Amino acid sequence: MAYCHARPPIRQLPHIRLWMLRLVTSPAVLHQFVRKDDFARDDIAHVLGLDHWIYPEHRSFDPRAVRKELFQLLEEQHRAWADRTLPALLEENVQQLATLLGLNEVDKCILAFAICLHNDALLDDTADMLGPLSTPQATQTVALVLQLPEAQVRQSLGSQGTLARSGLLVVDRTGASRLKSKLEVLSHTFADQMESGRADPIALLRGKIQFAATGHLSLADYGHVQSTLNIMCSWLRYSQAMQRRGVNVYLYGAPGTGKTELARALARELGCELFEVATEDEDGDPISGTQRLRALRAAQSFLARRKALLLFDEVEDVFSDGPQERGAAQSRKGWLNRTLEDNLVPTLWLSNTVHGMDAAFIRRFDMVFELPVPPRSQRARIVQAHCGDLLDAPRLARVVGAEDLTPAVVARAASIAHALGPVIGRADSADAFEHLVSHTLQAQGHRPLPRQQYVHNSDTYDLAFLNADADMAELTHGLRAASGAGGVRLCLYGAPGTGKTAFGRWMAEQLDLPLMVRRASDLLSMYVGEAEKNIARAFREAQDDGALLLIDEVDSFLQDRRGAHRSWEVTQVNEMLTQMEDFPGVFIASTNLMSGLDPAALRRFDLKVKLDYLKPEQSWALLLQHCRRLQLPTPAAGLRARLSRLRQLTPGDFAVVLRSQRFRTLADAEALVASLERECTLKEDANNVIGFL
Repeated sequence: MAYCHARPPIRQLPHIRLWMLRLVTSPAVLHQFVRKDDFARDDIAHVLGLDHWIYPEHRSFDPRAVRKELFQLLEEQHRAWADRTLPALLEENVQQLATLLGLNEVDKCILAFAICLHNDALLDDTADMLGPLSTPQATQTVALVLQLPEAQVRQSLGSQGTLARSGLLVVDRTGASRLKSKLEVLSHTFADQMESGRADPIALLRGKIQFAATGHLSLADYGHVQSTLNIMCSWLRYSQAMQRRGVNVYLYGAPGTGKTELARALARELGCELFEVATEDEDGDPISGTQRLRALRAAQSFLARRKALLLFDEVEDVFSDGPQERGAAQSRKGWLNRTLEDNLVPTLWLSNTVHGMDAAFIRRFDMVFELPVPPRSQRARIVQAHCGDLLDAPRLARVVGAEDLTPAVVARAASIAHALGPVIGRADSADAFEHLVSHTLQAQGHRPLPRQQYVHNSDTYDLAFLNADADMAELTHGLRAASGAGGVRLCLYGAPGTGKTAFGRWMAEQLDLPLMVRRASDLLSMYVGEAEKNIARAFREAQDDGALLLIDEVDSFLQDRRGAHRSWEVTQVNEMLTQMEDFPGVFIASTNLMSGLDPAALRRFDLKVKLDYLKPEQSWALLLQHCRRLQLPTPAAGLRARLSRLRQLTPGDFAVVLRSQRFRTLADAEALVASLERECTLKEDANNVIGFL
C-alpha cells in the first residue's frame, strides 16, 4: 500500500514539474516510482497530474499505462516550457550573481536548480528516490535533469569552477549522499533568500560574513608598532590602488593586545569597509574551520568590486598542525596556497600565536608581525584614557607597571569599575578596578599587581655609601653626556646588598629614563626556547619604551658555554649576547657571581664595576645618618669599634634592619648595631660548609 501525505495544492511552477518528470522517468527511478499496484509516493504523483491513477474508480492500476502517460506528460511539459524562463525574482537574482561573479549559462542553470532543490520539498523527495549518489552520478543526474552536456556540467561543478570558487555551490566529494546534500549551497538561508526577495549580495553572506563592529581606538594608540604600521598602511593603499591580488597580512599576539581593534583602525584609516569572517552561524552555533574557509572564498568573490578589507580572526582552528589535531588548512593545502597567492580582497589574518603553523603558509603572507603587549608609556596612555579619573598617582603607577597588562583587560575592568562607581563610591570603584586587573593577570599566568609600588627616593640616595672600584658620579655624568650616542652595557658585580640594583634605579632617575627591571625568575622558563623568547622580549620592550634595562642575576644566562651540558644552556647565552650587542639603550647587568661568566660576555660589557662591602668609615657614617633619621641618641664612640669589625656589612643590611623598625622598635644606636651584627653572623654561618664528611 502506497503511503499518502496530505495533498498540497498543485504548484504552478512548470520548471519544477518538468524537473520532477525528468527524474521520475529516468531508468533509476521509473520502476521504483511506478510499482506493480500503486505509486511509491502518491503526493508526487498528485503534483505530476496522476490523481486518476491513485484511486482509480473504473479500472485497475496499470503500471505500463502509467509509465507511458508519464513520458507523454514529460513531452507535453517540455513543449509547454520550451520558451519560458524561471520565475522573475529567481531569474533576476541569479542574473545579478552572474554579473557580479562571472557565471556562465551552465553555471546559472545549475545554480537555479540547486536553489529550487533546497527550497522545494517534493523536488528534493523525487531526487531522493535516486538514493545515495557518488560525485560522478550526481553530475550525470544534474546533466539529465537540466538537459545539458555532461562534460560542461562536470566542468561547472569542478573545484576550479566559478560556482565552487565563489562558494555559491560546492560539491561534497567525501562520499555518496543524496543529491541535495551533494550540492551544498552558500548557506542554509541562501536558497530561501534567492526566491523570496531581491538578493542583496552582502545579505546573501549572512551567517558567513558580517560587517565588523566599529572600533574605539586609532592608529595613534599603537605607537609601539608605528614603524610596522607605516609599512602596512603604505602597502595596503598601494595594493588597492593597483588592484593587486594575493595581499595577506598575518598579525599575532597574546589575547587582549588589541589585534581586532587594530584591524578596525586600519580600515578606518584606509577608508575601507571591513568585513569579518564569522565564527558562528545565525543560530549562534560555532562554524568549523572548513566552513570558515568556504565563507572566505565566497567573500573574496562577492566583495571583489568593493573597497574593502577582510578580517579572518581566530585562525588557529584553520592553521593548527599539532600532533593531536590538524586544522582545515592542512587538508586543503593546495587550495589555501592558491587563495593566499590570488585572493582579490586584502585579508588580515589574526591569531594568538604563529606556533604550529606550516612554514609553507607563512612564506605566502606579505607581512607577518607580532603585536606585543604595549610598553609602559603606551600602557600609561591606555590606563589614563580608560580610568584616569579613578586612579591616583600611586595606583596608576602600580597598574602601569604590570608588564603583561593588555588593553582588553584594562577596558573590561574599567567598564565594571565605572558602572559600580555610583553604587559603591569612587574610592571603592578604584579598589575594584585594581582587584579585577590583578586577578585577571594572575588567571592568565602572570604576576598580580603589587600591593605597594616601590618608590626610590633619589633625595636620600647617596653615592658616598657605595664601595665601588670606579667613580660612580663621574660614570653617571659621562653617561648623561653620551646620551643617544649608542648602546651602553655595564656590569655591576659584588655581594648581595652592596647596592647594585639601587644604583641602577638611581641612574635611571639621573638620566631621566624609565626603568625596566628583570630578574632571572622573570625570564627563565621550564619550557625549552621560552627563556630565549623572554630575553628578546625584555630587550624589545625596553627599546620600545626608551627604558634603562636592568637584569638582575644575569649569571643565570651568561655562564661559560664551554661548560655547558645541554643545548639550551648555549642558546640562552647566545640570545643574551645577541640582544646585548644590538640594544641601543642603557643596559645594566648585575650579578653576585662574576666567576664563571662566558668570556664573550665579559668582552661585550663597556665597563665592569665591582661593588664591595662597606668600608669602616662608610659604615660609621651610614649609622650616624640613620640615627638622625630615626631620632635616636648619638651613638657612643665605643660602637664604632664594634661596627668596624663587621667586614661583610652592606647598605642592604641597614635597609633590612630599618624595615624591622616598623614592628620592632630600636631603642638606641646600640640596638641598631646589634641587629646589624646578627645580619652579618648569618652571612658568616652561610659561608661555612654544612654536610656529611
